[in-house]
Amino acid sequence: MSLRKGLLHTTLLAIYIYSLPVLAAAQYATLPNIVLITIDTARADAMGFLGSKDGLTPNLDQLARQSVVFTRTFAQVPLTTPSHATILTGTYPQFNHLNDLGTALAKDIPYLPDILHQRGYRTAAIVGSQVLDPNSAAVPGFGRGFDFYDADFHSRRPGEDRYHSVERRASVVVDRAISWLNHPGGQPFFLWVHLYDPHDPYDPPPPFHDRYASNLYHGEIAYSDFAIGKLLNKLREQSLFDGAIIAVTADHGEAFGEHGERSHGFFLYDETVHVPLLIKLPQQHSPATRVKSRVRLVDIAPTLLWAAGIDPPPAIQGESLLIRTKQGVITENTDADAPGGRAAYSETDYPHRAFGWSALYAWRAGKYLYVDAPEPELYDQSVDPAAQHNIVSASKAVAETMASQLQEFRRKTSESGSARPELNSRQLEQLQALGYVTSGYGHAAGTDHERGPDPKGKIQVANALHEALLDMEDDHFNDAIPKLEQVLKEEPTMPLANLELGLAWSSQENYGKALPWLRHAAELNPESGRAHFELGMVLAETGDWNRAVSELEAAVKRIPDSDELHFDLATAYEHEERIEDAHQEFLSALRINPDQYRANLMFGRLLGMHGDPLGALPYLQKAVKVQPDSPDGHKFLANIYTELGQVENARREQAEAEQLAAPDKTH
Repeated sequence: MSLRKGLLHTTLLAIYIYSLPVLAAAQYATLPNIVLITIDTARADAMGFLGSKDGLTPNLDQLARQSVVFTRTFAQVPLTTPSHATILTGTYPQFNHLNDLGTALAKDIPYLPDILHQRGYRTAAIVGSQVLDPNSAAVPGFGRGFDFYDADFHSRRPGEDRYHSVERRASVVVDRAISWLNHPGGQPFFLWVHLYDPHDPYDPPPPFHDRYASNLYHGEIAYSDFAIGKLLNKLREQSLFDGAIIAVTADHGEAFGEHGERSHGFFLYDETVHVPLLIKLPQQHSPATRVKSRVRLVDIAPTLLWAAGIDPPPAIQGESLLIRTKQGVITENTDADAPGGRAAYSETDYPHRAFGWSALYAWRAGKYLYVDAPEPELYDQSVDPAAQHNIVSASKAVAETMASQLQEFRRKTSESGSARPELNSRQLEQLQALGYVTSGYGHAAGTDHERGPDPKGKIQVANALHEALLDMEDDHFNDAIPKLEQVLKEEPTMPLANLELGLAWSSQENYGKALPWLRHAAELNPESGRAHFELGMVLAETGDWNRAVSELEAAVKRIPDSDELHFDLATAYEHEERIEDAHQEFLSALRINPDQYRANLMFGRLLGMHGDPLGALPYLQKAVKVQPDSPDGHKFLANIYTELGQVENARREQAEAEQLAAPDKTH
């Protein structure tokens, strides 16, 4: 493609492998199995095969000795969803428009699993986080082309840990992958396994937690390697390893304060965009080959297709790292931009969408790193690999050249005329529950300069909010409150910070302090169903039921598919003696979720109290079926049986209620 050849100012880096002809889908025996493993939030410098001396990755190090290792691989976005979109589509974020969470993958975007499925592959995905669940708000459309997509997640419930709700540990993911492998289908397969463990909060399981107590992030990396080793051993046991293409990479890295950032998403320095990449070819061809030139995550999809003998479709923007030839000789092209390899583009608009600050764009070419920001940055990484000395003032000509190349690249690789759809209130609430800041600063996709304050001057605010959200998730409200107050001192109009501070005070039953923050949150973001809901619940706690009803009505209007919100509004209506309205809201809750215990219980109770015991009966029977250990369900059902004259049934239910309510005499 002339765009890629002319624009990137680099000659194709080539690894030569044996010729693999393009095959018909029916010729399954000649198509190699493909395993793609993505490790979330894995820094390149944590890998033993990339120079780490910490001994964290023995299984990956062994695999690297049988693989081609790319030592300088760069992510296009330092966020999980858009980076995986780049990996799986072979296109840039300005083309696929998955720059941020919640944007749907368009059907006309090339998609690796879909391409392979059409060529006869059996396809499966087993992921470790709700942030990659196509049934959640984060990644609608990611299920395209998959025969099996294992992502059984749900929002975290009270008293539930994250590993049984929004995330699951690496061993669980790998066990499910192995279970899928144990049921072969007679076709070549594509298996994508995603491990979320290195993403914060860092909490590796035993024995890794104790072994790496001084660096829990290292513990997560070591645990992920352990789980990967289990998967690789299974492939060997089933004689699937030798003939398979196995690629291991990360979506992005993690910052530990090198440029002020803690976590990821805001900056584009190496700590968050330099990632590991190794590719094991069939029969371990080209073992222990190390490619030191720069490559990109956008190149993975076309590389896997080429390795399987399938020509990438023209819409794919990445370039294969492999070239087919009959010679079977490994060589590295050292022409043109050899000191750097391919130019690499990265971006993040998370600072803009989350906080209203400036989006950032990075361009790595030759020996330079250029960052397009309100205060531009230029680093000569041949002498300053950590990017600590900004030379933009002393090297204006270089900076202007890099800026021009970046601008031209964005112009030619952007898919014009497509506006990014705004997220609805329900999607925003789900993303916030996953720990992502979604303050609602929208913009149309493809805009060249989403400008605002430079994130470099605001990063401590972002860090404080991120840490506060982690505290809130762990119910550490006393720790969260001063951090949120710090954030609001700098950014008083941030809706999420106002909401979270109100929630922190509410969780400590200090409703007087909670109310002003929740009111401000609802005023700043009137489309937030969650803000109206939390404000309504606190108003109810203070006895202001009239205003509570208004806020809960606003919440239901914005999130009409929530059975819980309909239930809470029904309860408020009942308290205000609006019985017919309560009746309708209970029914609305049960239409959405017929098995909701509380709605069945309280609607049955309401019908019984208002002279309809026969109508109440099926709802209370359903309540005790859904939650048989609840004394209230049996008690209310006993009352209804009494009114219906069913004495024996009433006695049985009353006895069950009393037994369940009795204190445990064994303690």
